[in-house]
Amino acid sequence: MSTETTLLARRQRALGRHSPLMYDTPLHLVRGEGVWVEDVDGRRYLDAYNNVPHVGHCHPHVVDAICRQAATLNIHTRYLHDNVVQYAERLTATFDPSLSVAMFTCTGTEANELALRIARFVSGGTGVIVSNFSYHGNSAALAAVTTGLPAHEALAPHARAVPIPDLNHWDGDPDQLALEYANGVLEAIRSLKAAGIKPAAILCDTTFSTEGLPRVPNGFLEQAVAHVREAGGLFIADEVQGGLGRTGDHMWAHQAYGVVPDLVTLGKPLGNGHPHAGVITRPDLLDIFASSALYFNTFAGNPVSAAAGLAVLDVMEREKLMQNAKAVGKYLQQGLARLSRKHALIGSVRGSGLFFGLELLRGAGKPASEETKRLVNAMRDRGILINRIGPHDNVLKMRPPMPFSRANAELLLSTLDDALTSL
Repeated sequence: MSTETTLLARRQRALGRHSPLMYDTPLHLVRGEGVWVEDVDGRRYLDAYNNVPHVGHCHPHVVDAICRQAATLNIHTRYLHDNVVQYAERLTATFDPSLSVAMFTCTGTEANELALRIARFVSGGTGVIVSNFSYHGNSAALAAVTTGLPAHEALAPHARAVPIPDLNHWDGDPDQLALEYANGVLEAIRSLKAAGIKPAAILCDTTFSTEGLPRVPNGFLEQAVAHVREAGGLFIADEVQGGLGRTGDHMWAHQAYGVVPDLVTLGKPLGNGHPHAGVITRPDLLDIFASSALYFNTFAGNPVSAAAGLAVLDVMEREKLMQNAKAVGKYLQQGLARLSRKHALIGSVRGSGLFFGLELLRGAGKPASEETKRLVNAMRDRGILINRIGPHDNVLKMRPPMPFSRANAELLLSTLDDALTSL
């Protein structure tokens, strides 16, 4: 029996046989550096999927910052510490001036939980509007408003799910599409009110990543948020996947729209692998909430987490990684467009910066779900890690570490070309 087979059997006994693994043949990874990971046999893989090692796997500046602070002091945030304050100041400075205070958590799930608590307290409502294929966390409260992953929890009575427009599947006037789908949000509000439920918030990832990275028309989100605010609710922008410069044009994905959120939730990339997340909001909202509810988290925002966060911001600035995302992302979009003209299976090119994908369709626009799965595994066999998303699992999902270079992009494109040809 091979080492991998033995480890898999041990894992299933220790973690349960339903603990998820990627790929038909699971990977046994042992180290990483930059945009590369290495398996137990010494084979290297180009990582075009994992956004948690945001500035690169095991970046020495981040590793050193974590180690130095861990060797000095690590304690909760009910003591003064310069790291924590400095990090909050530098992080909030990347947002609209109105969003100037931070509350730290350990995970994106905790961040979305906290944002919903604040929205409900401030608004006096309980209703939540999400997309009809979304994911925002794995707590009971978030599972009850999750529509994009299997969960035992049915959609909660206080939740309404709305479809998201996609210009990739629309030949008419973009303004009309935006209006029609924003009216869907208005209908959701009316449905909540008819049930005696006041809206508390609309919660969405503004890259709409779980939804498959649709091309959303200008005006849709602005109108949707306006409807929710008129009903007394707030706008929560989930930046757990798409934030921290990944889209290239903006530090945060919501900044591509003409509306400022009331609360922004952060997670995955903040600590480059160190568990670190949070909520950014306005001082008035925080004051209303915190005057009646004590929020305290034993581990969140501790000096080591703050050191990791500061180091990530350092690297983002020094290595100009947002600018890199824009330049390499543009090159990738052009390359993916060329592939789409060559391979009939490609229905559309999606995303921006270093968060991009390909929608795969069979004849008559039918989602090519099985082919997408085969392609993900074919790329793994060729030494490149990607995954798939969307309601039909037919959109290739690629969001590599931010140092992803043009040479890395060329390797990804040529390997995708080969794998698509093999299908």
